[in-house]
Amino acid sequence: MAQFKTFNAQLARSVALSEFTKHLEFEVRGTDHVGFVPGQWLSVKTDTPEGEEMTRAYSIASPPTENGSFAFCLNRVQDGFMSNYLCNLEEGAEIAFQGPFGSFILHPPPRDSVFIATGTGIAPFRSMLQWMLAEDDRHQGRQLWLLFGARREQDLYYHAEFDQLAANHDNFHFLPTLSRAGDEWKGLRGYVQQHLGEIVGMRTDMHAYICGLAKMVKANRELLKTLGWDRTAIRYERYD
Repeated sequence: MAQFKTFNAQLARSVALSEFTKHLEFEVRGTDHVGFVPGQWLSVKTDTPEGEEMTRAYSIASPPTENGSFAFCLNRVQDGFMSNYLCNLEEGAEIAFQGPFGSFILHPPPRDSVFIATGTGIAPFRSMLQWMLAEDDRHQGRQLWLLFGARREQDLYYHAEFDQLAANHDNFHFLPTLSRAGDEWKGLRGYVQQHLGEIVGMRTDMHAYICGLAKMVKANRELLKTLGWDRTAIRYERYD
């Protein structure tokens, strides 16, 4: 079995995104540089009070940086040891991790693309889109859509950030949709798969990236296949 190097990182900032969700920013300790590609994940390691080693995978929710810092976006899971361990960390605490891992990354060459997420499935897309939109040559001539589904408005993580990206870039379109929207909500309503067809139309020359729970991923993959998409143009990652 391959042996992977273990790195250490210190929690620099912890931000509550909702009652059960946190944005955690880490700085890699020492001289190690951890390079990653947008869309990849890290494996966090710790011991339970009973002495059992626990590892869990979390997508990186930030673009690559020169110093290798990274962020996670994660939910507290009821009776989930690792998620509660991380959410309870105080700033300055250290974690151990391995990676990066994963092939849920951007296709070359770039095409017009739609990114479809629900819940904390937004994490890899925050990494990808911030990286793409940071330099003109990474996105010029391409149209990008982010279709982000949540139950309620407070569950649209990084809402203001994506609104600002859309305001700054004419070719980036942020489309949040709520399945349990209140009367005051002016945006899209319903599930992401109900709006995907409106974005892609009859086109089959695009890329699609899908991240979230298995049921949502399956629904959107099947819809694109019925529209004539080749499976190689559809990349996805499931969180369950």
